Amino acid sequence: MASSRSFTEHLPRLTHQDGSPIRALVVDDEASLADLMRMGLRMAGWDVVVAHDGNQAIKTAREFRPEVLVLDVMLPGVDGVELLGKIRTFAPGVPALFLTAKDTVEDRVTGLAAGGDDYVTKPFSMEEVLLRLHRIVQRSGVTAEDAAELVVGDLTLNQDTREVIRGGALIALTATQYELLRYLMENTRRVLSKSQILDRVWNYDFGGQANIVELYISYLRKKIDADRPPMIHTVRGAGYVLKPAAP
Repeated sequence: MASSRSFTEHLPRLTHQDGSPIRALVVDDEASLADLMRMGLRMAGWDVVVAHDGNQAIKTAREFRPEVLVLDVMLPGVDGVELLGKIRTFAPGVPALFLTAKDTVEDRVTGLAAGGDDYVTKPFSMEEVLLRLHRIVQRSGVTAEDAAELVVGDLTLNQDTREVIRGGALIALTATQYELLRYLMENTRRVLSKSQILDRVWNYDFGGQANIVELYISYLRKKIDADRPPMIHTVRGAGYVLKPAAP
């Protein structure tokens, strides 16, 4: 899975506008494959639930309300195509990626004609599945990607006006402080290392002077968290994370 971890670092982070993760339901009767899928998607920051048969999947979908489905076509009891139809009776429009061991034109057409959004044949690479699911979710319109505003708790960053507001109060930031905050908000709840922050905000490896990140985090805290419940947190030995303040 090391390659999948490396791959996910290069994908744009997908979240809802409030920073909460995308919800995915994986349905496959092969436990090892379902676990692999769950691990890969969780590395990408998604909230993932697994089911191993149709009945379990329907019950889980009603409770979990997934925003994307990964369905094995060959399931015990009810196949993936029929399962998609059943789920869409109470979750119309939820996008789906079909997985199958078959590789015929007829099978692919059947899945897509039933309303599937994409189709991957086993064996597949985890990287390909992640990329295809990423594109499906981006097309669905449920993410915060490219939104004018990033919102985390009571903190709002407007990418058009470059205004930052917390709890109704306007916060003045320098250009670098703004870029650092935007990167943290784009990756809400995700721990970012100093090297990742340097590469994104300063656009090059600062070569041993990562203390500049500590300095700018300190600047941000004084403006964002001053006299308020903290949103910016240090994860010792790992980096920094921004998340909604505890109530």
